[in-house]
This record gives sequence, structure tokens and C-alpha cells, in this order.
Amino acid sequence: MNDNEDVVRELHELECWERLAEREFGRLAFHLTDEVHIVPVNYLVDDDRVVFCTSEGSKLLGIVMNHDVAFEVDEVLDHSAWSVVARGRANILEHTEPGFAERLQRRSWVQTDKAILVAIEVNEVTGREFDLARDPD
Repeated sequence: MNDNEDVVRELHELECWERLAEREFGRLAFHLTDEVHIVPVNYLVDDDRVVFCTSEGSKLLGIVMNHDVAFEVDEVLDHSAWSVVARGRANILEHTEPGFAERLQRRSWVQTDKAILVAIEVNEVTGREFDLARDPD
């Protein structure tokens, strides 16, 4: 049987950011009153932050009430998998470059009116890669 060092590898910070930038759908974890919620969002990486569009609702309310959030992306293949988690503070963006919101809206799963831009100012990003090769025994 493989020991832990053979099947789990910590990703360097740059690798984590590269994998975040390669994807467009992830999961946002946030607090809302006494509960932790997790929801899928489409996003872009913009420098050292994760940016997504939203509208009025529980996600926005949770972010306004408690800015501390976590964001996760992952991928599972036949013989390997990886996961990256970014932690930081989410804030509503008041001003962005022209066309930024439109670029993000084009990546949306569904075409709904999401006019509010939110940026997660990431203060920690971690990741792991896993060897999923199974021992035949």
C-alpha cells in the first residue's frame, strides 16, 4: 500500500492560482446568520482575487453580513484529482473596467440578470493533488 506522501501532494501557491485561472465554475462558502452555505458560481480570476456576478438574495446578504468566505474548485480524472481552496474577504465592486461585467456574464451557467459584481480578496490559497491509482489488492 502507498504511504500518504505517495498519494497526496501539496500544490504551491502559483500552481493553485494557475488552476483557479483555468476553471470558470467553483463553489462559494459563506455565512448567513448561524449557518454556512455553499453555492456554485461562475467566476474569473483577476490578479489576486476571484470575481463573480450575483443578484439580490441570500448569497449577497451573507456576504454583506460577514465578508469572510471560502472558494473551492476541483477536478477529478481517472487516476488523479486536485482541489484548490481560496480564503479571503468578499466585497461588492463599485467600479470596474468597461466590459468586465459582460465578460463575466458570458461565462454564466444560466442567463439571468446578475448585475452586482463581487470580488474575493484572497489572503490564503491552498491546494492538493491526489493520486487515485488503486492498488489491485
